Amino acid sequence: MKQVLLSQGEIIVEDVPVPTIKSGEVLVKTAFSLISAGTELSGKKASKGGLIKKILSDPEKFKKGLDVLKKKGLKTALEIAESKKEARSYLGYSSSGVVIEVGKNIKEFKVGDRVACAGAGKANHAEFVAVPKNLVVKIPENLDFQSASSVALGSIAFQGLRRADVKLGESVAVIGLGLLGQILIQLLKADGARVIGFDIDDEKINLAKELGIDESYNSLKNNVLEKVLNFTKEKGVDVTIITASAPQNNEIIQQAMEITRKKGRVVVVGDVGLGPKRSPFYEKEIDYLISTSYGPGRYDLNYEEKGIDYPFAYVRWTEKRNMEEYLKLLAEKKINFQKLISKVFPIEKAPETYKFLEENHPAKPAVLLDYHFKEEKPRETKIEISSVPFKKDVINVGVIGTGGFAKAMHLPNLKKLSNLYSIFALCDLDGINAKQTAKKFGAKYCTTDYKEILNDKNIDMIMITLPHNLHAKISIEAAKAGKAIFCEKPMALNEKELQGLVDTLKETKVPYLVGFNRRFSPFAEKIKEIIKNRDNPMIIDYQMNAGFLPKNYWTQIEAGGGRNIGEACHIYDLSTYFTESEIEKISAFSITPKTEKYLKNDNFVASLKFKDGSICNLIYTAIGSKDYPKEQMKIYFDGKMIFLDDYKEMKIFGVKSKGLKTKQDKGHFAEIQEFAKAVKSGNGYPILLWQLIQATKMSFEVESELVRN
Repeated sequence: MKQVLLSQGEIIVEDVPVPTIKSGEVLVKTAFSLISAGTELSGKKASKGGLIKKILSDPEKFKKGLDVLKKKGLKTALEIAESKKEARSYLGYSSSGVVIEVGKNIKEFKVGDRVACAGAGKANHAEFVAVPKNLVVKIPENLDFQSASSVALGSIAFQGLRRADVKLGESVAVIGLGLLGQILIQLLKADGARVIGFDIDDEKINLAKELGIDESYNSLKNNVLEKVLNFTKEKGVDVTIITASAPQNNEIIQQAMEITRKKGRVVVVGDVGLGPKRSPFYEKEIDYLISTSYGPGRYDLNYEEKGIDYPFAYVRWTEKRNMEEYLKLLAEKKINFQKLISKVFPIEKAPETYKFLEENHPAKPAVLLDYHFKEEKPRETKIEISSVPFKKDVINVGVIGTGGFAKAMHLPNLKKLSNLYSIFALCDLDGINAKQTAKKFGAKYCTTDYKEILNDKNIDMIMITLPHNLHAKISIEAAKAGKAIFCEKPMALNEKELQGLVDTLKETKVPYLVGFNRRFSPFAEKIKEIIKNRDNPMIIDYQMNAGFLPKNYWTQIEAGGGRNIGEACHIYDLSTYFTESEIEKISAFSITPKTEKYLKNDNFVASLKFKDGSICNLIYTAIGSKDYPKEQMKIYFDGKMIFLDDYKEMKIFGVKSKGLKTKQDKGHFAEIQEFAKAVKSGNGYPILLWQLIQATKMSFEVESELVRN
């Protein structure tokens, strides 16, 4: 499919795979999408600056850059910087089209429904879009696709109106008569308000008059305060709504304060400087309000991504209900969007479209992209990238999930091991990311449908680097397809998933490895060599200073299963590796946080007793300092002691053996190297299956203990 992207200040139209939908989403074939000139052109301008310039201009980015340089080294920092430079950005957030596929848990839509969609990163300028149900609304029968494609802008205007709480007969000033302002004045007139508007473009002022505004003026040619006082009989407007786009301009909001009556309201909908002087803001006791995009639900993960609606009785106007009401007013001809359209460009000419907007600033501010909706096109979820030949002497890999970790760690390692592996295909729900990553690492093709990879007879091995809740499911499907499987940890999130996977592995006998990489580090291998002839049990003391993550971060919710199951499992595997013993008893206790910031299963101590008599004590915490090393381990046995510091340095006491010091190495490279050997030798399991199962079950038991304690 064709999609409009922004790359280093340039607009491009690129062929990318059609997205696949998740539960709670619908796949929409786009008819029209609306270009939001203010938002999108400012983004285009900002992306022209070099990466170094952007980092230096943003203190937070500069600090993050220094942290990466300090912890990962210059080479890694440069690789990350290069990947950021090459990244493409989505454009668009308002569109219309027809539903062609419905995901699970969707009852309100069916294939063939005419719909309007909203949301940055969702309702993109693309031939097909996958959109969560709370960002999709049905189009009334008598409403055209072009008008419906303005749904996001309409709901933004609606939310500004609701924040202003305009009463029948009140006077309202609108500052900024661009696309948003022109929609808003029509809403205000439909609401029974008396409206005066201001802009610096005479053609937009005249357009506002055509649309029914009571009075409108050029703010550069007229005394704004004088015009408002004349309009309101010297009282000032009841409400001023700012829809202008001038991010660094603090004068606009100051002007709004001056023209608004005492105890009036000023609502900021547009992007302007927010630095008013205390007077007259203070003297007039003005209510100063910010309007957040489409309305209640915006930026709420539970509402937008999970589809959890707010109760109608308590939140009358959510972003979706604003979208629906806006389309009703369009259908009832109370708002005329067609009068706002200056041009409609075909999707193929998107670069010319943005150039037109930059050079012309049309009086009619709406510009649409046309997707030739009547032309039936096959949905291509797979795109050929290169002519990489099939290689019989190496393991041909299909990678499912091309997120940050896969791109920073596994894919570069596979590339380095080109004598063992060939990166044959990549899959990601994000078609742009899939294509860009496939190009970078030389894959033969990319896809947004993982089943394309599972069904490809040329692929020998599947690498799964997806959110944790998909690991067991995709592993089972890959095993049934007869593929060798490398799956990032954890193996599963619960007993049911684990049992289903184990049964499948035993039945299919495919090679399988979970990404418990720490046991493959040179430090762990040396420790194993030192302790193999011990006479007595060991005491292992492990500290994981994991660092704070917010509650809504993906590892903390259903997709991640929490940090105990998702990360502490490394240590359950490592202790199993060192002891080679079955677990006998587990106890775990968490802190009781006094604030809502920290989670119980982010901060706990787990004590593990093995049947060989060894004990492992794990301290896992998110409340420590990020300036302190993340991982440290001490092992005590037979009058000897080993100290490991963050997989960079190991000191040994009481043993005639040198320590070890290298750049940080947690075994990621060695684990896939060992897996290749296991696949080729027919052994299949670099980690014995019972050990994989034990480490995973230990994480479940610790989780249960944390709930009880």
